[in-house]
Amino acid sequence: MRDPSFDRKELWNGGRVKKELPRIASLWAGSAVCVTGLVLALEPDIFLSLVKQKPWLWLVIMLAYPLASVYPQEVIFRTFVFHRYRSLFGRRGEWGLIVVSAAAFGCAHIVLANWMAIGATLIGGVLFAWTYSRTRSVAAAAMEHALYGCLMFTVGLGRYFYGGAWG
Repeated sequence: MRDPSFDRKELWNGGRVKKELPRIASLWAGSAVCVTGLVLALEPDIFLSLVKQKPWLWLVIMLAYPLASVYPQEVIFRTFVFHRYRSLFGRRGEWGLIVVSAAAFGCAHIVLANWMAIGATLIGGVLFAWTYSRTRSVAAAAMEHALYGCLMFTVGLGRYFYGGAWG
């Protein structure tokens, strides 16, 4: 925040969301169909497990996750990484920054000790970093991140990303 070269509007930049919304929504909808199909095919017993077993916890996660988890992660793994390490990649190094951002995001999820969390966050990290790279909007990347995270918790894959109150 003390760096005079940092453009603070990147911490939200909500004006870019409207332009990105059709792409974000269509990609998410296709992904939601695929992820739901995979869960139903490979682990049908977990489908909607949190919604069925602990609906109030699911609702709290749907409301709190975007604010308490997604936004801070986007500030760290997109805004900070892109600003801090841009000089290492030069002006034409956007894909390098995207890969570094995604790798850092995936590595941060190693503490969850399962391949699903690491693999999904690597893939999501590339997607969210690509969105941030195109828009310089934490709001756009955070909305996308929240949609995918809420999908994971809803279809039953949240157990790979959270081990708290429902284990």
